[in-house]
Amino acid sequence: MGLRRLLLGLCLLTIFSVGAQRGLAVWVAQTELPVLTPEVSVVVEDRDGRLLRAFTVAEGRWRLPVDLSDVSRNYLEQLIAFEDKRFYQHSGVDGWAALRAIGQAVANGGIVSGGSTLTMQVARLLEDSGTGSWRGKLRQMRLAWALEQQLGKDEILLLYLHLAPFGGNLEGVRAAALSYFRKEPIRLTDAEAALLVALPQSPERRRPDRHHAKARTARDRVLERGRSAGVLDPETVAAAQRETVPAQKYPFDFLAPHLAERIIAQSPTAQRHRLTLDGNVQKQAERLLRARVRGQHRALSGAVLVMDHHTGAVIASVGSPDYLDTMRQGYVDMTRALRSPGSTLKPLIYGLAFEQGAAHPETVIEDRPVRFGSYAPQNFDKQFHGQLRVRKALQMSLNIPAVSLLDAVGPGVLMARMRRAGAAPVLPNARPPGLAVGLGGVGLRLLDLVAVYGAIARGGAPVALKWQAADTSGPAERPPVLGPVAAWYVGDILRGVPAPPSAPQGEIAYKTGTSYGHRDVWAIGFDGRHTIGVWLGRADGAAMPGELGVGLAAPLLFDVFAALKPAAEPLSPPPPAALTGTTETLPQSLQYFRPRGQIGLQTGPEITFPPDGARLALGGEQVFVAKVDRGVPPFTWLANGVPVAVAHFERQVVLDAPGAGFLALSVIDATGVSQAVRVTLD
Repeated sequence: MGLRRLLLGLCLLTIFSVGAQRGLAVWVAQTELPVLTPEVSVVVEDRDGRLLRAFTVAEGRWRLPVDLSDVSRNYLEQLIAFEDKRFYQHSGVDGWAALRAIGQAVANGGIVSGGSTLTMQVARLLEDSGTGSWRGKLRQMRLAWALEQQLGKDEILLLYLHLAPFGGNLEGVRAAALSYFRKEPIRLTDAEAALLVALPQSPERRRPDRHHAKARTARDRVLERGRSAGVLDPETVAAAQRETVPAQKYPFDFLAPHLAERIIAQSPTAQRHRLTLDGNVQKQAERLLRARVRGQHRALSGAVLVMDHHTGAVIASVGSPDYLDTMRQGYVDMTRALRSPGSTLKPLIYGLAFEQGAAHPETVIEDRPVRFGSYAPQNFDKQFHGQLRVRKALQMSLNIPAVSLLDAVGPGVLMARMRRAGAAPVLPNARPPGLAVGLGGVGLRLLDLVAVYGAIARGGAPVALKWQAADTSGPAERPPVLGPVAAWYVGDILRGVPAPPSAPQGEIAYKTGTSYGHRDVWAIGFDGRHTIGVWLGRADGAAMPGELGVGLAAPLLFDVFAALKPAAEPLSPPPPAALTGTTETLPQSLQYFRPRGQIGLQTGPEITFPPDGARLALGGEQVFVAKVDRGVPPFTWLANGVPVAVAHFERQVVLDAPGAGFLALSVIDATGVSQAVRVTLD
């Protein structure tokens, strides 16, 4: 009889248990779930995932997107050990923890430790419900069971990593790690991880920037729990407890604001934007630009663009010294503003002349008054330098040789090659291009010039600038900007431009430029890997009298190169077809370039010393100096009809005196034109 009653009781208990479980399952299944994808901050990150710029969510809260792989293992282990050690075993509610909480409540006449699991905490955070009543606790349990039915454990944990409060307007572990420690959560130390485990329990009363002692006590309690749970060994705990607790919150980085806003405008629904920028280089470039304009005119603005010309990836993009500076109109992105390029197009002009066979770096060219119709270009210094080699003319940035070469190759070709590089030149009033284009009479952006110089650095092959890390497209599908030999000639010449004082010489090929009226100053350069462009000026286009690219922009260019890496990467070696000899070894057609618009009646050689009729006292040297101007080198000198110096390229020569008396001195240039003078030697 007793056995029968026992069996009947067990059957009834089983039926009741099954019914209760089914009722509980129905009750949980009918739970109305909140939104399970909380709003997160829109973030812009660099190529390695480091934060460049973030935007707050509702009510000004920072809640940054994060993945489990973004968080250090020591934080996750301490979190589970301290908050919910059976997280991966229970179904949302930990029965043992609940019994403990009930016992404490009965003994103390109220709730002492809620016995909440991480899932229950997520339920509370999702609905922003309190924990001080049985009704609220019951709702959390129901929602926790429902969450466990809908989500996996990692998904629930990820919700906690986004929603946990850390004091003030900080929510989520990534926002907290960046604000308190200025580092991503993947790099947390054991002590830092312990503090972030402790804060959500009482985020305002344990804020380290306000309640330093309470924060330390709470952190150490978490560390001890980690030791007792076997997550941390005693030595690690002792070392972690000696670490200081942060005493302040740090502001979030505000880097590349112009580019960040442009990228977000292009993809307004995306939450996470990964760029090609290097956060460290971006920060350094912004710092260097601010330092450069400090102490200058209050309205002076500037921009810096750094590109890896092997891939086209933009490494840094600085649109102004200070985005929030209204005096400088800092909100204007000057990397994309149309400005006059000044002399910065001259290297491309020379490259085209090299490509077309009109000149070579060692070709002799005239820097004399020229006129092309009504256009008579002048050099910046208002001086004329006579005959000099093309290499020197470009390094000195002389205007007249550049315009003479542009007249030979054609301004339309220059415009077409800029477009091949990816630039978008704009002519005033949409007029056809004229020779003034070569000296800055065209609108270009900093990013256009970086694209042009990047192509030269690549041996003439164009490269498309990229800002999105996901952009894996190959080289630009456009014809070459220059041939490889011509591009190498240009780079070889520009590496010989004197660098600013204390900067390394001969490692960076660069060119400066100053536009008409000193409105824009430029410095654009490249080494074997990177192309960097610098612009300085006023955003409103006003003049800056006295400011030159060589003195204001060039030092900044070299500073950015120095911040980018310890040493410049070597420039490319000469292509096999490059001619690297002297003027004398060039083909006759390349030894001298004569502009079509040269002014002056005298086009042949002119002996400037000794003058005709002069009397020279030889003394004991029995030699004298002769000088020639104009004419086409090389020169042949004759004394009384006898050659005394043959194929001489210099314009000054020391000649042996044939003896005292009258001397007929003649010079013949490469075109066969001659001049003679008669002098007396004593």
